[in-house]
Amino acid sequence: MTDTLATAGPARRALGVSPDRCRPEPTGAGSGFMTRAYRCGSRPAPFLCAGGPGWGEYGMRDTGAGSVVEELEAYRGELTRFCYRMLGSYAEAEDAVQEALVRAWRSADGFEGRSSVRSWVYRIATRVCLDALAAGKRRALPMDLSGPADGATPPGPPADDVAWVEPLPGADPGADPGGAAEAAESVRLAFVAALQHLPPRQRATLILREVLGFSAREVADLHGSTVASVNSALQRARATLADRREEAGGPAAPAPEGVRRVLAERYAAAFSRYDVAELNLLLHVDATLSLPPYAKWMRGVSDIGSWLSGPAVGCRGSRLVPTVANGSPAFGQYRPRADGSGYEPWALQVVEFSGDRITSITAFRDTARLFPLFGLPDRLGADSDLGVPA
Repeated sequence: MTDTLATAGPARRALGVSPDRCRPEPTGAGSGFMTRAYRCGSRPAPFLCAGGPGWGEYGMRDTGAGSVVEELEAYRGELTRFCYRMLGSYAEAEDAVQEALVRAWRSADGFEGRSSVRSWVYRIATRVCLDALAAGKRRALPMDLSGPADGATPPGPPADDVAWVEPLPGADPGADPGGAAEAAESVRLAFVAALQHLPPRQRATLILREVLGFSAREVADLHGSTVASVNSALQRARATLADRREEAGGPAAPAPEGVRRVLAERYAAAFSRYDVAELNLLLHVDATLSLPPYAKWMRGVSDIGSWLSGPAVGCRGSRLVPTVANGSPAFGQYRPRADGSGYEPWALQVVEFSGDRITSITAFRDTARLFPLFGLPDRLGADSDLGVPA
């Protein structure tokens, strides 16, 4: 078996979980699954890299502990998306999944099979998320805090005291097994931000029922409640989200994949040329542009155009390196360096579409933290062939 930790990608390494920081230590669990585990960075990860005679430095054997490890590890991807929807933060979601799988591994001997393994693992992950939400601040996007601003004015100081909804690297919503109609939008930034307005248990109920396809009985068992209370919570959650959509205005239906791809290519080419007239043609009449960690945001073609040709004119000549965030096209934006020696990170742009128009552009400015998570370089040389040239 390949080393699951070594192949986990730059995101987990950026969060301090990497093979070169693992060290063996006794588990003390007495479960019989493993003779010892590894502590990765500051966090125990016994299900990621197990040790013992004949296991190799970081490998896992294919029987006993290995089968339990594999079964739990198989849920990591969908659990990460679930916890991200609950918490609005990729880093916090990964920590929550890590904690949930550790708890599942430690209590696996007590699993009696009265529910599916999936329901049991989700029950643990839901509890971890509810505990985290009880101790934290509600996450938001700029439009959750104030009304739209004039595009011709500077953004003001960053709102560092706000807990922002963060982008999710990659994410194919179709990878979740629910098959509900809402699945296509289930990791979009606007949807995740709207979820943060729900009380935590309502939030969990809606995600489990409408996105992941759990039955009302399964969710009731997971919460330790009744089917009637689950259905009531779901109705209240749906009503709240409907109100949020009405307040936000604008279109909600996502564009088909082929249309998104063409629009993303046209957007990247127009932005790299800094052709504001072409960019305006691509925007929906009610499109939004926001700039976390700044509270300022704009709505409409006129104000977005004023922003691009006014305070943001320094972005002229940028290069955009394509990536994927929240299941949508995204770009690492690199602005020209003043000395002409290349391009420096400026923003992670997440672009969302409806029909044949762009409906939102969210430009996250925390490039030092986000670019490594998305596998984006820390700079581009003057002769780099990455990105769409100006």
